[in-house]
Amino acid sequence: MHIEKNVCENIYGTLLHQPGKTKDGINPRKDLESLKIRGKLVPDETNKKNKVLPPTPYTLSKKEKKLFCETLLSVKVPDGYSSNVQNLVSIDDCRLQGLKSHDCHTLMQQFLPLAIRNCLPINVRTAIIRMCFFFNTLCCKVVDPNTLDQLQEELVITLCLLQQYFPPSFFDIMIHLTVHLVEQVRLCGPVYLRWMYPFERQMKTLKDYVRNRYRPEGCIVESYIVEEALAFCAEYLSNCDVIGLPTGCPIDLSIEKPLGGANIKVVDDPLLAQAHREHMHYLASRNPYKAKTNLWLQNEHIRTFSVAHDKANNVPIDEIVCWLANKPRSSVVTFSGYEINGFNFTTRDRDCNRVTQNSGVRVVANTLQISSSKDKSPHFGDMTFYGVIDEIWQLDYLMVKKTLFKCDWVDDRGVCTDNFGFTVVDLNRIGYKSDCFILACHAKQVFYVKDQLDNNKSIVCSVTDKAYKLNGERCEDVDVFSPLSNKLPVCELDEKDDEGIYDRKDCDAIPIDIDLENQ
Repeated sequence: MHIEKNVCENIYGTLLHQPGKTKDGINPRKDLESLKIRGKLVPDETNKKNKVLPPTPYTLSKKEKKLFCETLLSVKVPDGYSSNVQNLVSIDDCRLQGLKSHDCHTLMQQFLPLAIRNCLPINVRTAIIRMCFFFNTLCCKVVDPNTLDQLQEELVITLCLLQQYFPPSFFDIMIHLTVHLVEQVRLCGPVYLRWMYPFERQMKTLKDYVRNRYRPEGCIVESYIVEEALAFCAEYLSNCDVIGLPTGCPIDLSIEKPLGGANIKVVDDPLLAQAHREHMHYLASRNPYKAKTNLWLQNEHIRTFSVAHDKANNVPIDEIVCWLANKPRSSVVTFSGYEINGFNFTTRDRDCNRVTQNSGVRVVANTLQISSSKDKSPHFGDMTFYGVIDEIWQLDYLMVKKTLFKCDWVDDRGVCTDNFGFTVVDLNRIGYKSDCFILACHAKQVFYVKDQLDNNKSIVCSVTDKAYKLNGERCEDVDVFSPLSNKLPVCELDEKDDEGIYDRKDCDAIPIDIDLENQ
């Protein structure tokens, strides 16, 4: 995690030319002159008053810096995903500030590829995105040992690509240490079992034990011993929980509860009402004399509309199915938020007034797929649908209650995948208006980030499950970016123009701060 943090700081500090973070400056440019390489990037020493650095392939123009920061400023993540990204961006001077280790973790693996999506030359952009893909794949919960050799090869190519464009000062010890990370995974297993995040959280707990700053060690020892004694006593007491984190999985997937207050909405399903009318008409035609009594007709309809057994095979039907076969109450309870499957889902209207985004949803359904209207051989297969939650309903079938999400689903023609493996959707292109409901238990959470190439489109970012699967089941770990699943194009140098790739003509020169130079 510390290697990832330092690599992330090297990249965004150099791109934004941020003082104290950048690996580019007057001294690194003089190193190029002493090494007799990239002569076009050597600073001009003739003008003593206004010294500037020639633009490089990784130099961002003022417009690109602003676009970089505006993209990060527009990011809204779900609850518990990360800190508020908007607090880390200073749009006035186009810089990032106050990033912690986990902020660099999310920036490197999710947001940095999106921030440079329409910035920099394609070769430089590809090299940086490949490094982001490497860390994204390395931190997966599930690691296939057979793919580690390929991952190592991808990293070697990525480092060679970075070396083509970035200065030699960029490649400090932290960049070199990435070469050994794959071998550590091969020997020690997945990264999340060994990184420092849980230990740093425990250090925060120990620091809170300090009451006397003159004797901090004694305070920590005394409070920790008291906590251990109480934990030991709790084992012999009934209905008493141990202090600290609970044992086992902290996320209970069986919890389903609304978030916030509830409202009542009266609805009526015309299709179900028509089915009831046809059934009562059928009973009246079969029993014309008894049907003259409305009370008999109503009771017979209630008794026979939901059949309690299969008459053909004499197989009893589950009681829940019988209740679901009846019409639910016309009064529907609606919520603005709902917790299920370990995620907090909210409606689109509630997200507008919050700094987080919890209305994005995706669902995988087995449906009939056709390539065009002339396709004569359609087939069934799994298909992923993306949408935004519009309303949250809870239907009441007397003995059974079911929660549904009413969503605005993106039409098939509004979903595409680009060359880097990003899933791009057009949220304004709504489809499936006649089939807008899904069961809440089938929903998976995603969030959307504005696309730099097209303001009307958004890029899908998946949220991994917070709980691990037990009983030998494979843990579901959905990653949007992965160099193993999405083969990236390899940047190759043009041998005919070796020096032409090191300068950038569509970007202004970088002014040199005289005070920093003297330091």
